[in-house]
Amino acid sequence: MDWISLDGHHETRSFLELRDEAARFANFLKEQSIRPGDIVAGLLPRTPDLVAVVLGALRAGAAYQPLFTAFGPKAIQDRLTMSGAKLVVTDAANRKKLDGVKDCPPVAMIVDTPNELNTGDIDFRRALASQSTEFVPVLRSGDDLMFMMATSGTTGPAKGVPVPLKALPALRAYMVDGIDLRPEDVFWNIADPGWAYGLYYAVIGPLLLGHSTTLVEGPFMVDSTYDVISRLGVTNFAGAPTAFRLIIASGNERASQLRDQIRCISSAGEPLNPEVIRWFETELDAPIRDHYGQTETGMLVNNHHGLEHPVRPGSAGYAMPGYRVEVLAEDGSIADPNEPGQLAVNIAGSPLLFFSGYLNKGNKSIENGYYLTGDTVERDEHGCITFVGRNDDVITSSGYRIGPFDVESALIEHPAVTETAVVGVPDKERTEIVKAVVVLAEGADGNDELAEELKDYVKRRLSAHAYPRLIEFVSELPKTPSGKIQRFLLRRASVGNT
Repeated sequence: MDWISLDGHHETRSFLELRDEAARFANFLKEQSIRPGDIVAGLLPRTPDLVAVVLGALRAGAAYQPLFTAFGPKAIQDRLTMSGAKLVVTDAANRKKLDGVKDCPPVAMIVDTPNELNTGDIDFRRALASQSTEFVPVLRSGDDLMFMMATSGTTGPAKGVPVPLKALPALRAYMVDGIDLRPEDVFWNIADPGWAYGLYYAVIGPLLLGHSTTLVEGPFMVDSTYDVISRLGVTNFAGAPTAFRLIIASGNERASQLRDQIRCISSAGEPLNPEVIRWFETELDAPIRDHYGQTETGMLVNNHHGLEHPVRPGSAGYAMPGYRVEVLAEDGSIADPNEPGQLAVNIAGSPLLFFSGYLNKGNKSIENGYYLTGDTVERDEHGCITFVGRNDDVITSSGYRIGPFDVESALIEHPAVTETAVVGVPDKERTEIVKAVVVLAEGADGNDELAEELKDYVKRRLSAHAYPRLIEFVSELPKTPSGKIQRFLLRRASVGNT
């Protein structure tokens, strides 16, 4: 594994070193009475310690729960309450976020010096240093839990998505057919392992193939990205369209220096614009392909790098081997070619599908033998799928799925807010940005200063990526006779004003 630290320092970890670190953590978990099936959460940046925690938890038969480091206390609280995690591993930079978490599990803290350690916390590195590097992996079945993920919905807190061990063949299939990872590749997926695409395909996927991976601790910046690609000789690159659009906006000069180095590029999280495809092919001589998936399914529709098929710019591609997808009309029948409908996965015909229902919520997304994705698509006569849009109110911004309920819940905690509704507004750079329409409490003044205060409040309370970049103050929200907020009217009005 290659790792670039915040200050640009480059380190490597061999597979033997990763195995030893995972074994030490597994022994530590056993010492802490963490049992097979228990959940261990990680609130960690992209470092070797994160990989040790993920692999060590699995080695001990436990399950791993990712917590994105941009989350605030509320988002963390919701996820830990949902999972019932028995331990949280974090570092000094993120520890304070746990202070606001009610009934927080025990904390193992990664610190550089003992005086950074919070009272009552476990010194992660000191505890692991005393552990043996021998640990026989706990054998588990394919139906046993591997990850406890979360995905945003339109109502209620984030839903728990149990990911069993039998998901491993699906993760491997994408690395082979979608990404076309080859032994000679230098691979870098810039997605954060706090989310599905990063955890599945930046950590587990390459290691599952016995292939090295790359983690860069710092935030995405165009210059540093070019530097890492050049420095490590990256040949196989993956990320989200937002990052690729920022690379294009920086100009052609740096790109020309890396022409012919990168063999293939994969894009996921939101639809890939055709102009991005043309730029990368022209300036880098590298094919960039759009891939589609969900936390619940892994990647399932791709313009595959590893398979031969026609590629239509602007489309998501074809079903990955191991999945059978259909486009369903409103009446549940299979839609005609080039007619919009909901993308659905045929369960009986999809041996790689690992989703069987949300945690404690049953299988509400499964009907008549199909998993319903909630996404509207069209399929042409050759089977090529094109994304049209979401069926619900979930917002897609810079590749992140943001549930309006989460943002609304954070805003409503502010004393100046009586009621609020959150919608997505089209944005050229981020696909959508979050907009909050706010009804103020009596006596509150809806000015620019309050708008900035509310933005900062959500950043700190919920997360840095999900705050409302736009805030509009209104006297009332449009509702149905039964009192349900009509977000579609707010979206329509917002689009008309952009």
